[in-house]
Amino acid sequence: MHTALLDHLRCPFCGTRLALVDTGATVGDDRVIAEGVLGCECCAFPIVAGIPVLIADEPTRAAMHALEAGRSHDALLTLLGLDGERAERFASLQASGPAATYREALDILSPDAEGRYFLYRFSDPTFRPAEAVAQALGRDHGLAAGPILDLCGGSGHLTRALTRLASSNAGNAGNAGNASTPHTVVADLYFWKLWLATRFTAPEADAVCCNADAPLPFVRELFSMVVLMDAFPYIWHKRLCADEMSRVTTRDGVLLLPHLHSALGENASAGDPLSPAAYQTLFALRRPRLFSDARLFDGLVDQGVVDLTADLSPDALGDEPSLTLVASGDDRLFRRHDVPVPMEPTGTLILNPLYVLTREHGRSVLTLRFPTPEYADEFADCRRYLPDEVTVEADLTGPLVPGLFGDRYEDLRRRCVLIDAPARYC
Repeated sequence: MHTALLDHLRCPFCGTRLALVDTGATVGDDRVIAEGVLGCECCAFPIVAGIPVLIADEPTRAAMHALEAGRSHDALLTLLGLDGERAERFASLQASGPAATYREALDILSPDAEGRYFLYRFSDPTFRPAEAVAQALGRDHGLAAGPILDLCGGSGHLTRALTRLASSNAGNAGNAGNASTPHTVVADLYFWKLWLATRFTAPEADAVCCNADAPLPFVRELFSMVVLMDAFPYIWHKRLCADEMSRVTTRDGVLLLPHLHSALGENASAGDPLSPAAYQTLFALRRPRLFSDARLFDGLVDQGVVDLTADLSPDALGDEPSLTLVASGDDRLFRRHDVPVPMEPTGTLILNPLYVLTREHGRSVLTLRFPTPEYADEFADCRRYLPDEVTVEADLTGPLVPGLFGDRYEDLRRRCVLIDAPARYC
């Protein structure tokens, strides 16, 4: 955690400032805090693996007591929810150092359907339009004016795009290297997801473990953009969350809620969704506009655009299963945005993990293979851009560079056969 973040944190319960408590457990320097205890006027909270955990429950208290007793590894295991065989596997993973991958860590921390969902996140048909809308808004809005919050950001896939966007805009504004305010913050209820985000997918971001069903632990009007993807229908205190998102956003800032499940449509794992009209009412003071997820997806896949002129009334959305809400007083944002595909990888170029690679007569054959029938059903729309099979006249078993793919490189990137992933992803 960057020490600059302390100026912007507040206790979610009493609202007072948080400060480091001198317990002898602090590990860090003037710039970064790796371990320690934060106190306010009502509570104490641990910082473990650089992540402040602003939750009051038994695992958090146990982790804090372990820190104070000098058992930082026990504190980490407690918050990750690991013991027995999984704790042993995690210890081996840590011992492997830089050789450890996101995929290996995910297999330990989430060996279930949610883990599979995260692994294939970069190419799934709900993530791609959300990323495109966030990038379009960010490029237009001048995010150097303030940091970005990825609320309920999971293991940091969208955070990665927001971090690069914020850093680019800050640099263009001449603010690169300004440590007074963090550029991007990812917040989530689940510590293990944030641990993955800060170690693999979005290491440049600050992470805060907190509950979106409670007051958010940030000062008023801090963020120029707040994004909450997928999770809003699962939040019980939706009115509180909507008001809190507005409170921590600057007056001229942007609220973005991609892929909101509609109560009028059918969704897998729907949560507790509301109608489009109810979503619009919750954010009424921020001038929200509603967009069809189906139309956003079609525009991205078929034309390479994000059309933010095509907002719809709740009635016009009908029984569509999901929608995207964008709230901003800046009318200039609501236009048609081209979506460029950057050709130079910013991370590591990898084959989409949905593909199985085989070698045939000097060629590489990539075959699309879904992990489960359930995944294939829920994310069937990815077949709109992922071909069933691709043959490349090159050996793709080693490090990948654009030159291996010749004039097919741009198309394979656009169709997500090739992914610009974080280092050590697979």
